[in-house]
Amino acid sequence: MTVRIVLADDERMVRTALRVILTAEPDLEVVGEAATGAEAVSVVRELTPDIVLMDVRMPGIDGIRATEQILATLPDPPRIVVVTTFENDAYVYEALRAGASGFLLKRAEADALVQAVRLVARSDTLLFPSAVRALATEHARTRPAPPPWVAKLTARESDVLRLMATGLTNAEIAGRMGVGPATVKTHVAAVLAKTGTRDRTQAVIAAYEAGFMKDGD
Repeated sequence: MTVRIVLADDERMVRTALRVILTAEPDLEVVGEAATGAEAVSVVRELTPDIVLMDVRMPGIDGIRATEQILATLPDPPRIVVVTTFENDAYVYEALRAGASGFLLKRAEADALVQAVRLVARSDTLLFPSAVRALATEHARTRPAPPPWVAKLTARESDVLRLMATGLTNAEIAGRMGVGPATVKTHVAAVLAKTGTRDRTQAVIAAYEAGFMKDGD
């Protein structure tokens, strides 16, 4: 199955480099490009790709606002990966909070870029879990009390959420817990529903912000 990708970056050379790397893979196809956040929203609405590689800093509407608009207005939105120069940038964390499914560094090697796109398209693992943890630790907003969803999680769902945060796939979680992959998939769906999030990245971010994740998790 071919993964259809839109590239959004205000630097033409960056878009060209990404296109060359991605189109060299038989299962990846770049179907469109955008030079601004507003253009990215329009192109994504028109082409309905599977993945958007979104520069976090663009003139006018930046990558954060563009991500919000895409996720809010499309019934079946693509997964968005923000592309940035600095992984500890507060903009990156805000993009993840806005609904991005992960992030990539512009200096990433070609193999890492391709692998990241495939992982996000597969959507059963967290991209760069240690980096997400570091971002959450540095930028997460503190809450006076845990949100209601924390108390609603079952013990198994809590375990699944903690294992999701380590970057394990459904199959790996199943092996760790001694259950079937279908059972894990059901637990993941329940976690997303109870946390009010659309994918694993947002669920893990919510867990850190809620104080659900403790030192050592």
